[in-house]
Amino acid sequence: MSVTERTATRAALRPWGWVVAAAAAWAGLFVANEWVWDRVVFDVFGLDGRLGDAVHFFLFDTGKILLLLTAVVFAAAVLRTFVSPERTRALLGGRRQGLGNLAAAGLGVATPFCSCSAVPLFIGFVSAGVPLGITMSFLIASPMVNEVAVVLLWGSFGWRVAVAYMGFGLLIAVIAGFVIGHLRPERWVEPWVLQVKAASAAEGARPTWAERFAVGRVEVGTIVGRVWPFLLAAIAVGAAIHGWVPEDFFVRYAGPSNPFAVPVAVLLGIPLYSNAAGVIPLIEALYAKGLALGTVLAFTMAVVALSLPEMILLRRVLRPRLLAIFIGVVGTGIVAVGYLFNAIF
Repeated sequence: MSVTERTATRAALRPWGWVVAAAAAWAGLFVANEWVWDRVVFDVFGLDGRLGDAVHFFLFDTGKILLLLTAVVFAAAVLRTFVSPERTRALLGGRRQGLGNLAAAGLGVATPFCSCSAVPLFIGFVSAGVPLGITMSFLIASPMVNEVAVVLLWGSFGWRVAVAYMGFGLLIAVIAGFVIGHLRPERWVEPWVLQVKAASAAEGARPTWAERFAVGRVEVGTIVGRVWPFLLAAIAVGAAIHGWVPEDFFVRYAGPSNPFAVPVAVLLGIPLYSNAAGVIPLIEALYAKGLALGTVLAFTMAVVALSLPEMILLRRVLRPRLLAIFIGVVGTGIVAVGYLFNAIF
């Protein structure tokens, strides 16, 4: 092997070396997270009782969620370098209802675009000839069954809950898109959207692994930098609930004995703005206080799939009637899944 070839090989392997080292450091921090805060809170500072529990909850969950968020955002960003919005539209264009809804929901999980992408994605899908019902399945699945929600639920409630959440979330996306697609929704789309011509997007050069990893680092810095204040605020609220709110407060108003607990949780979740990383600490604390698992997961689904910012953005392309149908169909599916979760778990 020539000197030039050896240099090129080392240059190609160097990004992988950094990623492996970072992954090892991440694993060490994740394993040590609980042990460190046990020593600091209870042994070094001697905190106990409600204050100790609340402080430990805040510090432990902050470390756990920031570590999980960093890893998942990096992996998702690298994944998105393989699956672009243009390629996604090409895969869905010309599909029929049913199988098309299922394919769109599956792609929504594999291509986890945030709610701020709702309008450009909607326009791009429609202009590429993707049926509106199939487009809706994608837009529901992408934020609801995203990688952050699944990983954090796995870490907090176990793999069975995470898998069930993913399965029921996909079911909601498929059924809601199928139902909306059979209502002739084109008549309730803003006319200018249907007049947009599909642009032929040229495929760019295939990026190197170093470039893919660079995209991941930038995405981690951007997203974590954007959400950490909201994340800390949500964890602080969860810690306060965990440490000081009486156990029977939530059980009395939204516990298993209240038959309307699930729809109330959904209605409370719709106007809120958060992502899975921000809402998981809250539902952990609420679950610990006695709320049924289906109730807190229905709340989670409503927050991430029907957030107010996304609805405001979608209003730019959907007329009020179709937007109301979208909220009603998805909300009804979430309520049904909440009751089903409560019956199963």
